[in-house]
Amino acid sequence: MAELDKQRVVVLTGAGMSAESGLRTFRDANGLWEGHDVMEVATPEGFAKNPALVLEFYNQRRRQLLEVEPNAAHKALVLLEDHFKVNIITQNVDDLHERAGSSQVLHLHGELFKVRSTHNPKHVLHWQKDLVLGDTDGNGHQLRPYIVWFGEAVPLLETAAEKIEKADVLIIIGTSMQVYPAASLIHYAPEHCPIYFIDPNPNLPAGVNGNLEVLAQTATEGVPLVVDRLCAK
Repeated sequence: MAELDKQRVVVLTGAGMSAESGLRTFRDANGLWEGHDVMEVATPEGFAKNPALVLEFYNQRRRQLLEVEPNAAHKALVLLEDHFKVNIITQNVDDLHERAGSSQVLHLHGELFKVRSTHNPKHVLHWQKDLVLGDTDGNGHQLRPYIVWFGEAVPLLETAAEKIEKADVLIIIGTSMQVYPAASLIHYAPEHCPIYFIDPNPNLPAGVNGNLEVLAQTATEGVPLVVDRLCAK
């Protein structure tokens, strides 16, 4: 099929997408992230108060990411690119979509394998080792994780909304759809756009269009099923 004739599939993924690769989801049932209050490790105020703690928290996440691999759900999404124009919008900060082979991935909340200057948000570096106090941008400004913390703007939110507005098919995987502003993205889907929602504990926000199919399954169970169905059409 000619590239111009391909339908657009937009995929929105959350923590459940990566959990089956062995990545712990940041926030557990009591609201703690690896034993830390979210305000300590995922806000500008937390970083200002105790930067060493915050840097080590993300160092641990970065080390863990080096030890895991993409799972069957990540790999299944790559197959869609043979038949569709595919855009993945992920709330995850890992690189498992890219490692699996997906070519168009937008990270809403940043990336673990990047850091940025505390002085210039556009000064971004690739980074896979530990980040410590004293690591600077070359101009003496401390580097910080390239992560969108609570209380910070989500720079790519508008771009994500524009992609969903043009979707012919929307697939939502492994996300509670309860954390805003990312949860609002589902409302940008065109009125008659089919939506597949894959999550073992689906909990959609109100007002979603009626062309919705819920698969109460894990990512590795549900994603290959939906991919096979779409590719067979």
